[in-house]
Amino acid sequence: MKIDATSGLGTILSVWAHPDDETYLAGGLMAAAADRGDRVMCVSLTAGEHGTSDPEAWPPLRLARRRHWEAAAAMAVLGVTEHRILGLPDGALADYDEQGLAVVDRLLDEVEPDTIVTFGPDGVTFHPDHIAVSRWVTEAWRRRGCRGRLLYATPTVEHLARFRDLYEEWGVYMTGERPIGVPADELAVHVRLDGWQLDRKLTALAAMASQTGPAMALIDPEEYAAQVAVEAFVDAARPGPADAFNSYVGAATG
Repeated sequence: MKIDATSGLGTILSVWAHPDDETYLAGGLMAAAADRGDRVMCVSLTAGEHGTSDPEAWPPLRLARRRHWEAAAAMAVLGVTEHRILGLPDGALADYDEQGLAVVDRLLDEVEPDTIVTFGPDGVTFHPDHIAVSRWVTEAWRRRGCRGRLLYATPTVEHLARFRDLYEEWGVYMTGERPIGVPADELAVHVRLDGWQLDRKLTALAAMASQTGPAMALIDPEEYAAQVAVEAFVDAARPGPADAFNSYVGAATG
């Protein structure tokens, strides 16, 4: 495993919309921090109760229960001992700005993190829930004078060049916009997993089978491993973070 610039992150608050967001986007970073003995608090704002293509087989209450169990198993694999699922409504976070911001305000005051990890302003996939969480976290951080470090998850240019067609096939993007990636030399933190550290992340993802099972069944295992082996983050403290970040977002051309 190669991890650039992760030492000194201190206490980490990892804030996401749905269980599995954190494992895909920051599982390696969180596991590395936990291995070092740093505190990691991971928070899912929703239980992801609508995250299914078959709502008759998986009504919200049943799926929420399963995703709680799956997340607990994944966090155990990653060594993250503090994880909360807060139960805001999946798919409707944009309608709960006041409540969501208050929740994040309380988290920052309680945990007093040295580093916060979350989505960038595009939500990675332009999912409205992801974008709402990014907005709440960024506003709460700014209200506290940008105390601590805020890291936005982002794809790299190289990652998108390799996997863009796969993401289009999966239909992961929620609007007509597409990320164009961040050059590697502009990243604040770059995690590249291999060996047993990558196996650990794959095991954590496999524990979230309600979400990851279909992809794992369709894709060559080595290709899937390569897709999740890299985690990349930009620093929100750059001048004009939202504008700078959004310069890496463009309209779809296909």
